[in-house]
Amino acid sequence: MTLVIAAITCGIWCVTAYQVALNAGAHTLKEVLANIFANNEDVNVLIAFGAKYDPAILAGQYWRLITPIFLHANILHIGLNMFNFLLLGLIVERIFGRLRFILIYLITGVISVLASFVFAPQEISVGASGAIFGLVGAYSAFILVHRLAFRYHGITALGWLILVIGINLGLGFVIPNVDNYAHVGGLLSGCLLGWFFTPFYRVNPVANTRNGLSTLIDVHSLKRRWPLALLLIALTLLSAIIAIQFVGG
Repeated sequence: MTLVIAAITCGIWCVTAYQVALNAGAHTLKEVLANIFANNEDVNVLIAFGAKYDPAILAGQYWRLITPIFLHANILHIGLNMFNFLLLGLIVERIFGRLRFILIYLITGVISVLASFVFAPQEISVGASGAIFGLVGAYSAFILVHRLAFRYHGITALGWLILVIGINLGLGFVIPNVDNYAHVGGLLSGCLLGWFFTPFYRVNPVANTRNGLSTLIDVHSLKRRWPLALLLIALTLLSAIIAIQFVGG
């Protein structure tokens, strides 16, 4: 599913990048590619395709709470985000399973947009970074739960994650147009969802009949957690309603 989401996101970016190039006056393939590699962006194109734009959301375009996750401003933006997403997403999906991975990615993505909507109403925001921070939060929760299975009780792994988080949040203070509110919203919601959905691996008492080795099984099945998953979705929707009422006055 990580590869599918990456392919969809890159496909959408190709469409928006082409439209940005056309708006800039490009007519040939060479001109389109030159515009793309010049890192050009067009805020009007992003708004038209579903960027987080508070006046439009307040006007009833609530789908803008999810579409920004799949939009990116330019080739550098999508390149960095998709590199981080593939690097982390493949690991998190393998640990949590496809369904939990999708829930974590989409819900933390929406919450990151909500955080930006409330705390940075003047910003026109796009990007998957909030949802990627959500994956970082979920992975951090997994390490905490299973810290005894990691070297040095997970201190090294958590230290690396804290360093990555610190560097990325720090860059948000020195690089213009970086939405740290979305990053923090995604990170905190990812920690919470990761804590709820993290697999509880236990040694299977029945050894593998082929080689006599024990295997790990997940005793925290999502089948038993559907009420929790539905509750989290309902709370996300409720948060969206409260945020819209709060910002709309």
